[in-house]
Amino acid sequence: MTQPSAPPAPVNPPGVRRSRLAALGGVVGFLVFVELTSGIIQGYYTPLLTDVARHLGIHDADVNWFQAAQLLFSGLCVPVLAKAGDVVGYRRVLLWTTAVTALAAWGVAFAPSFVTYLVAWTLMGTYTVWLPLEVALVHHRARGTADARGLTRRATGLIVAALQAGAIVGALLAGQLGDALGRDRLWITLSVPALAVTAAFVVVLLKVPESPDVAGGRIDTGGAVLLTLALLGVSAGLMYLRVEGPGAWWVWALMALGLALLWPFARWELRQDDPLVDLRVMRRATLWPVLVTSGLFGISVLGAQDALSTFARTDRADYGYGLGADAATVSYLIGGYVIACLVGALLFARVSAALTPRRTLIGAALLVAVGYLLFVPFHDSVAQVVVNMVVAGLGSGALVAALPAAAAAAAPRERTAVATGLTNTTKTIGGSFASAVFALALVSGTTAKLTGGEGTAGSLGGYHAVWLICGVTALVSAVLLAFVPRLAFSDTSLEAP
Repeated sequence: MTQPSAPPAPVNPPGVRRSRLAALGGVVGFLVFVELTSGIIQGYYTPLLTDVARHLGIHDADVNWFQAAQLLFSGLCVPVLAKAGDVVGYRRVLLWTTAVTALAAWGVAFAPSFVTYLVAWTLMGTYTVWLPLEVALVHHRARGTADARGLTRRATGLIVAALQAGAIVGALLAGQLGDALGRDRLWITLSVPALAVTAAFVVVLLKVPESPDVAGGRIDTGGAVLLTLALLGVSAGLMYLRVEGPGAWWVWALMALGLALLWPFARWELRQDDPLVDLRVMRRATLWPVLVTSGLFGISVLGAQDALSTFARTDRADYGYGLGADAATVSYLIGGYVIACLVGALLFARVSAALTPRRTLIGAALLVAVGYLLFVPFHDSVAQVVVNMVVAGLGSGALVAALPAAAAAAAPRERTAVATGLTNTTKTIGGSFASAVFALALVSGTTAKLTGGEGTAGSLGGYHAVWLICGVTALVSAVLLAFVPRLAFSDTSLEAP
């Protein structure tokens, strides 16, 4: 009689599993600090935008061009830097980008003119690659554990919660310092995030370990050049549309040229063995709805934030609408929104375990849609604005955590950072184009003050357009996510080794 065969050895012996989980916990702890800094960057400047505009002598609507330029730069650099993470290591690229962001933040603090501020602000957009690199680093260190995707979701939720907490701290601190120091000492107020990024650089340098395995390969420079030219063509067209108006035919031709360049870019990428953007991976049923959702989500989470700030600062006595809030009050409003984002990020993993990640993504997109559509009829009081922002914030926080984790789960090992980076790339591109369009919408209806004198605020109709676009695009995202396979991104969908 043959003896029964021994049971197969577990993939991860208990000791190995415990050691990997311990190592993962240490990495997450330090990355939490880095993403806390990212949150400070994202929350700190918004309450001060009106003060920055007055300091630089520009129109309120022109503030949107800061965001548009930074988001465009982010859309260009994130694919390259994410690919560099797969090639040379995630920690190394994270260190490079924190150094660049720190230098740019100090440039913002001491910028003497509109042009220098715009350049420094644009370069500071390098920080947008931090989250994809962090998710990829966590995902690689969790590989081989019994619950790799669940660990990645929980770690991503903690990292994104730190981001939202940093945004709360940044917004509240900026409001208090902005009112206390005034516009004459604005450079002191703007030095705070620069100090925070400098500290994050030291943490990455000394505490964050490199990823255990590096995929290697090369960076597709030809694809990077073609993508850059395509995005520059469309974005330049939008910027000149703001200056020249819709009657200039060459503006539309410039945008059409940028869109046309996407065709040779796609052909080039399909011929590459190691492309910058793997279009074959993007075609997966588990990935393309996530990437499209990221782009549409960028319209609201990135493109609309400046408009919300300037709306709250607009004086109702002068224009017939707005909240007439000071910098401190705006910081409280942003704080409420970001607290809702933090709650959404923390609940994301728990709700996903109960409802599946796919249903969680759909529900989060619907919350964003409801929140922004509520702005159209309800925007006359602080209470109404807070309710709208909390509803949208719950969905936004869940999406910020869910989208990169979903992309990491759907991507092959050697494309982890690229896939997570694509969620940020599409999000920043959507936010960049939305910022340009929203700037056009707000400036097109600028009127004189009701009390007399030249007006600098946008039109109420422009704000209505902003809110409607954000709400409708979120609804479209929910519909697209319904096409994702039912058990996508969940551990039950893992393929057998």
